[in-house]
Amino acid sequence: MKIAYTMAAGRGDTDLLLHGLSRRLLQHGIRATGVVQINAERDDAGPCDMDVQVLPDGPSIRISKSLGREARGCRLDPAALERAVGLVEARLAEGADCLIVNKFGKHEAEGRGFRTAIAEALSADIPVLVGLNRLNAEAFVQFSGGLAVELAPNLEDLANWIVPAAQVKATAA
Repeated sequence: MKIAYTMAAGRGDTDLLLHGLSRRLLQHGIRATGVVQINAERDDAGPCDMDVQVLPDGPSIRISKSLGREARGCRLDPAALERAVGLVEARLAEGADCLIVNKFGKHEAEGRGFRTAIAEALSADIPVLVGLNRLNAEAFVQFSGGLAVELAPNLEDLANWIVPAAQVKATAA
């Protein structure tokens, strides 16, 4: 079972890191699937819009709801997230060399979201890399049975872990 996670310190830094990694994997000819998050600043100075790009080539799906500038509640659009999950699961079924999940978030912690896709990838011996935040770290450790490897939040360490694992998967296919 090959599963790893990374946590970057700054807001949105893990998203940028995983997006950069997905681009590098394309250069190596690795068939990555999953999602990377792309945040877009808003003209009204409200919270950013959250979009995920389904790897490797889209579509991009807005997973946030616009609740207004002063809103403080959860902005996640669960239906949009599940649409992205469905697309990723279909691509996994077609074959992939690795799976990248932008975040093991609240939905995954509660048994929804990308949890099944992660399990399916692992059962197919597809390496999995997950973005993580401290809020859901305990749920992720329980989910992964403590077998996930923590990787430093830098492009070189992530690539050094996932490229060889994905290439092994690619040559075995």
